[in-house]
Amino acid sequence: MHTRSSHRLRVFSGRLPRPQHEVDYDTWRSGADLIMKDPAISEIQWTRLILDSLLPPAADIVKHLSPDLLADIYIKQLDSAYGTVQDGEELYAKFMDTLQDAGEKPSTYLQRLQVALNLAVRRGEVPESEVNKHLLNQFCRGCWDNTLISELQLKQKKSSPPSFAELLLLLRTEEDQEAPKIQRMKQHLGTTRQKVTSQAQFAYEEEEKGMCATLTTLTKQLTQQMAAIQQQLSALTAIQSQGQHGSCAPRPSHATKPHSKPKTAGTAANPKPGFCFRCGEDGHIKPQCDNPPNSALVSAKRKQFNDKKQRWQRQSSSSEQLN
Repeated sequence: MHTRSSHRLRVFSGRLPRPQHEVDYDTWRSGADLIMKDPAISEIQWTRLILDSLLPPAADIVKHLSPDLLADIYIKQLDSAYGTVQDGEELYAKFMDTLQDAGEKPSTYLQRLQVALNLAVRRGEVPESEVNKHLLNQFCRGCWDNTLISELQLKQKKSSPPSFAELLLLLRTEEDQEAPKIQRMKQHLGTTRQKVTSQAQFAYEEEEKGMCATLTTLTKQLTQQMAAIQQQLSALTAIQSQGQHGSCAPRPSHATKPHSKPKTAGTAANPKPGFCFRCGEDGHIKPQCDNPPNSALVSAKRKQFNDKKQRWQRQSSSSEQLN
């Protein structure tokens, strides 16, 4: 009874979707293989352990078999229903493509490798005598923790590879020793991150205060400028309003403008030439003249005009002195 309880297989039913408390067939099959390799368990106990772990519909597949049969017959019957049907070469290629996932422990990765390799062994692609060699080679190839591989000197052990159980124990021991260090690192980095976050928050608050003060100053300046502009607009509006209602002083008329010279009765108007500077004839000007040039007549007319203008200037001067 003690032997059965210490080597109990996990439950397998073959139902889909698979219940959470059950394992898939490959996992169950690996556990069964380990039990059947244990020399401390008899062949009859192997069969009992297998039957105790099965639930319908998997149990229905072997229920017609005699309980006195060897465990290999039960396994063969279950393999026909739930075992892989892939070719051994494909299973080995799948094993070679099995790499460590992100965040996966090396020990967990090794167990996945062992399950994938067992499938290739069952299909005859890998001999059982070379299982340890293939397992170690693929672990060194697919594990991303080079420090772990170096510290355990796993590459140096390829000539005499450890068994799956020995290698798994090495990995779990190393992980157990590394766990406290990782915990201390997380605590330290977490504290450092909190300090950096606090400093960044303080700097942000100080910068925000400075920006608020600057915005306040700019707002005050803009308010003052707007008030000054409003005052100027009000003043201009008032001046325009006074001008429209006649409140300003009346503009001086043309007759009373400063510096204006009143016309005196009897003073003739300023004389104008009134003749063409090209031909000397009256009634048109030079740009409109088609007559031939007559310089003699032009000169005589110019002399008459100059005399007339001088007399006008003398009369104008006499009138201003009298006024």
